[in-house]
Amino acid sequence: MNNINLQQFKITKPVSIKDLPTSFPLEASKKKIEKELKKTRRKLGELQNTQYAHGKYGVLVCLQAMDTAGKDSLIREVFKDFNVRGVDNHSFKTPSPKELRYNYLWRHQVALPQRGKYAVFNRTHYENVLVTRVHSHYILNENIPGIETVDDIDDAFWEKRFEQINNFEKTVSENGTIIIKFFLNISKEEQKFRLLRRLDKPNKNWKFSPGDLKERKLWDTYMNYYEEIFNKSSKGHAPWYCIPADDKETARLLVAKILLNTIEAYTDIVEPELPDELKAQIPDYIKQLEND
Repeated sequence: MNNINLQQFKITKPVSIKDLPTSFPLEASKKKIEKELKKTRRKLGELQNTQYAHGKYGVLVCLQAMDTAGKDSLIREVFKDFNVRGVDNHSFKTPSPKELRYNYLWRHQVALPQRGKYAVFNRTHYENVLVTRVHSHYILNENIPGIETVDDIDDAFWEKRFEQINNFEKTVSENGTIIIKFFLNISKEEQKFRLLRRLDKPNKNWKFSPGDLKERKLWDTYMNYYEEIFNKSSKGHAPWYCIPADDKETARLLVAKILLNTIEAYTDIVEPELPDELKAQIPDYIKQLEND
């Protein structure tokens, strides 16, 4: 397998989405890629146990993608070796009536990770500058003062919303949450193949919705808004990584390696030690247990 420069997937300057790759040759067999993933996720799991004991950093993993890009299976495979207490998965669907009674960031705020834990956002707060831009009438459900019709939603509204999201992430980061954002970049042709497979396989039919085809017709619109998201919100404290996702095994490995590389850079994450006075009593505690 080729050495991978993980920094090439990080968005650090303005990009054009058409230039971002949807495939990345690892020059390795599927079996070898899966073996490398197992090794990487074991290290991640061990490191998360240390983070849990350390208790100072939470990790927020954000996943965005077009339908069929493989978010669910990626979560399953990348976090398979985590202690179940160490990771929470949140899948954000259409806001509920209760959620709509709060500001749009509230449901994401309450799902942030505890110190020592991971939270995975399967679809994220960026849906609020993505789906709501493609379908602007959704904003009216938020009952925002001064927004009575779609005509009231202008460019200044979206600029303010980006500012709010960036401020939200900055505040979260400054208070001990490591933020890593991934876009699984699937090609339109590969999505077509995966949608056809859903229709061809009876055990996959349940995943299909006619709405998938309606959203597919809006592909270029979505891509334009994704490009704007990357260019306005990839920050040093909350970077975006564009992951080539036409091959699911490759995408999973890249995400796992980026996560591991990011967390290993925090050299202050160490297991806490017992106070000296307790350490000195360990032989006595062992004797008490052995004589019990």
